Amino acid sequence: MIQRSLMSKGMMATMLAQFFSAFGDNALFFAILAFIKNLHYPEWSQSVLQISFVIPFILLSPFVGQFADSLSKGRVMMISNGLKLLGAGTICLGISPFLGYLLVGIGAAGYSPAKYGILGELTTGENLVKANGLIEASTIAAILLGSVAGGYIADLNVTFALLACVFMFGLAVIANIFIPRLPVARPNIKWHFLGMINDFFNTIKMIFVNKQARFTLFGTSLFWGAGITLRFLLISWVPAVLGIVDNTTPTILNAVVAVGIVIGASLASKFISMNNSLRCIPAGILMGIAVILFTIQSHLISSYVLLIIIGVLGGFFLVPLNALIQKIGKELIGAGSVIAVQNLSEYGAMMVMLALYSLAVAMGMPIIAIGVGFGGLFALVICLLWLGLKKS
Repeated sequence: MIQRSLMSKGMMATMLAQFFSAFGDNALFFAILAFIKNLHYPEWSQSVLQISFVIPFILLSPFVGQFADSLSKGRVMMISNGLKLLGAGTICLGISPFLGYLLVGIGAAGYSPAKYGILGELTTGENLVKANGLIEASTIAAILLGSVAGGYIADLNVTFALLACVFMFGLAVIANIFIPRLPVARPNIKWHFLGMINDFFNTIKMIFVNKQARFTLFGTSLFWGAGITLRFLLISWVPAVLGIVDNTTPTILNAVVAVGIVIGASLASKFISMNNSLRCIPAGILMGIAVILFTIQSHLISSYVLLIIIGVLGGFFLVPLNALIQKIGKELIGAGSVIAVQNLSEYGAMMVMLALYSLAVAMGMPIIAIGVGFGGLFALVICLLWLGLKKS
């Protein structure tokens, strides 16, 4: 009998595995950036690097959810972290960083449906929002520490930074061993290519018929698309507005956002339940407004304050929506398959927002104008989705 407590062995092992895995993901990003800078790659290669990580989420989305539901999710997480370990090791061996990061992206694509899908199997429905809060807190703490550690260690020695990432992925694999063998959600899945494609699109149809699931999908997608865009916005905003040209300051500012998300996730787990999960929506609108306020000011101290506020609002917005899509997914067809659709939507949003951001930069738009437009668009879209949800 699986323990349903938030502090069960399975839940603790899942949190540790998530922490080590997310730490490695974020440290590796900044380590590879330093690596390609040392090799004098052109500036556009940074975007290509991010795209090489995102592409597997889009191409594999019809399959990874069914993969997560066809095996015990702890085993799926172990296989996925093993792929991340292989990708980081490939880079350490001097093979193409883009190929290595692609392998890490494949591992991450398989890992995500299992990571979120397992929560509904380890906890009761009443604890699902709290479990999501713990996982998001673990994730953001890993982003915070991994980003800073990756950038800082890479400034000292790029090779050592890459090896540290290999070590963290190895710890994630070890943590996965301690997740109990859970029942398979969908043991009768048939592994036929066209059948899996058809099953995936049937899942999409089922999600879009459910108005709450549809809104939740768009909401989480906008959040992560905004998050990845904000990361690159900060990299350009710091030298343009603050006049600081080092690599450490943008990394620290990204970490400050992570601190805020941890706080917001914690607040959401305390004040939001499955019965009132959509009360988080105003936080998403306020998050877009806070991005505008951040962009138009030019002081380091106020930057920290506003980025923490952005993070708090983002965490408060995201956690209840994640819990809701997991609950709906488990009731509809299987959490893994629904979360795979969620990944397709979220990473598609990342690609679109990054493309728009890159286009704005290529057109020579001032970074302040880009930030204001980005924040305003985010708030407006969330507001329109909310109004549509109320009318439907």
